[in-house]
Amino acid sequence: MTSSTADRDALGAFLRARRARISPGEAGLPAGGRRRTPGLRREEVAQLAGIGVTWYTWLEQGRARNASDQVLDAVARVLRLDAAEHRHLRVLAGRGTATEPGPPMDLRPEHTTLLAKFLPYPAAVQTDCYDLVAANRAYRYLFADLDAYPVEERNCAWLMFTEPRWRDSLVDEETVLREITARQPEHRDNPRWNALLTRLRQESPDFVRLWESYEVAGDRTQLRRYRSPRVGALDVQFQSLWLDRARGERIIVMTPADATTTQRLERLDSLVGAAPAWTSGCGSAAGGEAVQA
Repeated sequence: MTSSTADRDALGAFLRARRARISPGEAGLPAGGRRRTPGLRREEVAQLAGIGVTWYTWLEQGRARNASDQVLDAVARVLRLDAAEHRHLRVLAGRGTATEPGPPMDLRPEHTTLLAKFLPYPAAVQTDCYDLVAANRAYRYLFADLDAYPVEERNCAWLMFTEPRWRDSLVDEETVLREITARQPEHRDNPRWNALLTRLRQESPDFVRLWESYEVAGDRTQLRRYRSPRVGALDVQFQSLWLDRARGERIIVMTPADATTTQRLERLDSLVGAAPAWTSGCGSAAGGEAVQA
């Protein structure tokens, strides 16, 4: 797997951002005198990683090709990258394990069965590019009727950053939006992902601000607080479960964190119970075709 020019540029920006966050003391170096910029210098990272200053400089400038696993592992150690950040570093450098993007995923009967079984809890089938492939009725009506949006806008990142009703549902807005930009897709060469990035950069200054912080996070269960226009405040455990990681297919589920939320989700399901158990036909903010069940 080789890295694209865009990924090499992103690799440099990522390394510079991480280098700025590590103090000399954290790296085991004396603090020394005044520094023009925060964090470690390039030559310090190179020295601690046991590589040449020129090679590391090329790595940050997007000029280095075919960096070895040993070099990337050493840099990751010096910059104190966690597992998700380390994986992201390898993907940007063309050493990741991600497969080439395949065709849009097929919605299979076992997927729709899962969505129905999770009721009254909100659940959706999603790609790692945030495209919503299908959703159960609790998810469909959680914030606004998902089916009311054009197919090309049924994407979680797009809706959270640009659609006021979805954005207003976030109690901890900054935290959730930061998490969205920090979860990087496996298939970075997917044209649907690249088109989504272009649209978000054009339409959302908040996306640009958070995206350029170069934070990276892996999947983990998180407490999220929402405001549903139908049933009020909801505290849920947000989980992302892989269906097929190699293809970037997952199911997201929101389970109640307290008894009040349980009651309110049950009430939501009773309010919209006349709707089908699940809905499909969700596509991509990049303009892809709708996925049919």
